[in-house]
Amino acid sequence: MKVTDEIHGFKPDFISEAGVAELRDAARDARVWAVAATSAAKSGHPAGALSSIDIFMTLLGAANVSPELADDEDRDRIVVSHGHTSAGFYAALAEYGFFPAHEMAANFRRAGSAYQGHVERDVPGVDWGTGNLGQGLAAGVGFAIAARARKSNAHTWVVMGDGEQVKGQVAEARRLAVKEKLKITALVDWNGIQISGTLNDVMPSDIPALWVADGWHVMTCCGHDHNEIYKAMKAAKDSEIPVVILCRTTMGKGVSFMENIPDYHGKPVLGEKLETALSELGSDISVFNTIVDERKGVLPKGRHITSFIPNIEIGTPHTYTKDDTKDNRGAFGRALAEVGELNYKKKGSTPIVVFDCDLAGSVKVDEFAKVCPENFIEAGIQEHTAATAAGAASAAGVVAVWADFGVFGSDEVYNQQRLNDINRANAKTVLTHTGLDVGEDGMTHQCIDYVGLFNNTFGWRVIVPADPNQTDRATRWMLAQPGNICLAMGRSKLPVILKEDDTPFFGGDYKFDEKDIDVLREGTDAVILSMGHLASAAVRAHTLLKNEGISVKVLHCAAPLSMDDEKLFALVGGRPLLTCEDHNANTGIGAIAALKFARAGKNVKLKTLGVTHYGLSGSCSDVLADMGLNAQGIADAVRELIK
Repeated sequence: MKVTDEIHGFKPDFISEAGVAELRDAARDARVWAVAATSAAKSGHPAGALSSIDIFMTLLGAANVSPELADDEDRDRIVVSHGHTSAGFYAALAEYGFFPAHEMAANFRRAGSAYQGHVERDVPGVDWGTGNLGQGLAAGVGFAIAARARKSNAHTWVVMGDGEQVKGQVAEARRLAVKEKLKITALVDWNGIQISGTLNDVMPSDIPALWVADGWHVMTCCGHDHNEIYKAMKAAKDSEIPVVILCRTTMGKGVSFMENIPDYHGKPVLGEKLETALSELGSDISVFNTIVDERKGVLPKGRHITSFIPNIEIGTPHTYTKDDTKDNRGAFGRALAEVGELNYKKKGSTPIVVFDCDLAGSVKVDEFAKVCPENFIEAGIQEHTAATAAGAASAAGVVAVWADFGVFGSDEVYNQQRLNDINRANAKTVLTHTGLDVGEDGMTHQCIDYVGLFNNTFGWRVIVPADPNQTDRATRWMLAQPGNICLAMGRSKLPVILKEDDTPFFGGDYKFDEKDIDVLREGTDAVILSMGHLASAAVRAHTLLKNEGISVKVLHCAAPLSMDDEKLFALVGGRPLLTCEDHNANTGIGAIAALKFARAGKNVKLKTLGVTHYGLSGSCSDVLADMGLNAQGIADAVRELIK
């Protein structure tokens, strides 16, 4: 489009008459494709798409985005928070040449197509997959934080619906954006209608006041006037504080019988009404008939999203000896701070950004904050936004680490972590205080399901180290890896796992391998497969049983979701197997091992020892002992297994 040459980068103060005319014509065409796409799919959200198209068209023309920059690290980022308007955003992208409009319309919501029902990263020009309303602003915050850490001039734009303004995560993101003084602009499609009726009927709110209260500069404009939108965006881009532009729009704009009608929020136009709609938009039914025929053809390929590999130095691991008593979280914090300082502001190194939710001292990211202050983000008690922002930042050229208590970083924000998985982010979530090892905090803080939760996704990996030495090495390994990784640990100080010659098992030249299964002790009568801090209890149980003449092999797997099947089968052989974990016995490493044997058609006598109910509130040792998750309990379980 010629208007791109005119307004790209916000060069003029306003759009020329010719430019406005071109935008108006292109927006009309985009409306045709959006209506045709939803009608061909017989599902979708046409009225919302029509409402937002003028915003999309103006933004895509002026922002630093283009088909050539679709994967450029320093491009502006655009997040469409109201992802159900996908037909409108896709149609606008097509007008700017990201892909053919007819291809999108013919394959919208078609099984196997990249043009899914809500915006997804498989579509060129889409920076973050949304659809769960309330997520987009937090993702934008993450993009803006990443841009700042990379010293990029990229601006972040977030287009939102008005119905989502009452969601709590939006308020969290507003506050964090202002606190961090980010280069971010939100544009709200304010048409006053959501799927169940008007905003005032569903959930009244003073939208401008919400933004003012959290410190944003509020602007208003007509959301169908390209020059008004452009001028507001140009002013917002140069603002010292985050800006929200409230764009007054009409639901179903351009089609008379759809305008301001809630029904068409989520209902396509069919039959004679479709002919009327296309006619009012300056087209005819032939467009629809053509894409219906094309819908039977070969599926188009979407964009291939790959996780980037960070360029960082991981330093030299520490080896803690038998005389050291240290918690895993302390070993994590020390390793994180050392790697952070080693790469901080170093030319060519991928920036490492750490997010915290008011627990820096407890989750041990306080040392990182001291040595890398500009890359430490204190998000306050706002876990939902922290999870999303860290995920988005990790997809924008930084190593993003978020550390929190287990119940907050997995249970509370499961939806956000699921979206990080869907978006193929590179988030590094560190959970401390997991399992019954949280001790006195009691059952509300017992995160006993994180392995099972992340196992419900298809990309997350989980690492549960056995002692401080393995934690140190796993931390350094994790920071240099692509993809979403959760590093989980308890609270207590732990003994260093030793070989039988009293040297550290995970010390010296040991390198972490997520597919490995560690053989801590040899044995012939039975096998104990441990996870995390219960490895030391399993080794002590080995000694107790050895004194009784029972020979037990002790294994440890730090990566239950990556465990090598064949290695597991070979190490267990035909012996009885006891699994032990400070985790729900039905969804952790025991259940994973059982499923592996079952799927392979292998018989094994198996007992899963783990958390079977919410635990007590008391010292960690007492709480674990009550659940049978100490050396004596493990030994008792082995005796029962081989009886």
